Amino acid sequence: MHLAKPRIDVGLFTNNIEAMLDFYQKEIGLPFDHLLPLGGGRQQHRHEMLGSVLKINESREPIAARAPSGYRELLIAREGLLGPKHLTDPDGNAVTLVPHGAFDIERIGIRLGVRDAAAHRRFYAVAMGLPDVPEAGGNSFLCGDSVILFDEAADAPSDATIEGTGFRYITVQVFKTDEEHAGVLARGGREGQKPQTLGKVARISFIRDPDGNWIEISQRASLTGSLD
Repeated sequence: MHLAKPRIDVGLFTNNIEAMLDFYQKEIGLPFDHLLPLGGGRQQHRHEMLGSVLKINESREPIAARAPSGYRELLIAREGLLGPKHLTDPDGNAVTLVPHGAFDIERIGIRLGVRDAAAHRRFYAVAMGLPDVPEAGGNSFLCGDSVILFDEAADAPSDATIEGTGFRYITVQVFKTDEEHAGVLARGGREGQKPQTLGKVARISFIRDPDGNWIEISQRASLTGSLD
C-alpha cells in the first residue's frame, strides 16, 4: 500500500463518553485534538496518539451491545517503562503501555485474536501488501511504524461487526482510496463498504480481514491535498 501517513489510527465506540475521555486524557495522557461531527447524531472525539489518532466515537442513541471484534488490545509505547503496564479502560478494553521496542513497537500496536493465523498472514502479506516482523514468527506486521499483532484464539469472531462498543476498526491513510480498495479486493480481501466521499474531509472505504474485522482505507484531504 502507498501510505499517506506511516501509521494506523484506531477507532472505538462507547456509550460512556465522559468516563472514557477522562481515562484516555488523564490516565493515558493523550492530547485531545478536535471533535468531528459524523452526522446522524454521532460525533468523534479525536486524540493524538504518537502520530496516530485514537477516534472515540459516541452516538446520540445508545449503541447496541454486540459481540466483541477481533481487536483486543491497544499497545502504546511509553518512555521509562521497564516492562508492560496493563490497564483496562472504563468499557473494559485492554490498553497496555509498553517500553519502546517491545514487540517492535516504537509508537503504537494493535493486537487481534484470530481464528486462523495462516489466513491472516496471507491477508496482511498479500492482500494488504504489508511487511512482516521477521523475529515475530509471522504473526506480526508493520503498517508504517505501527505494529499489527495477532494470536490464534478459539473465541475470535467469525464475522465481526463494526457496530457495538469497544475497538471496532483501524484506519490506514493512503493517497488514493479507490486504487487501494480495488487492489486489496483483487488480491483476495473482502469488501466492507464501497468508497464514498465525506464532504471535503476524506474519501473512505472499508475492507475486512478473514474474520470480518473492519479496516478503513482513508484518503484524507489534510494529508493528500486532494480527494480526486
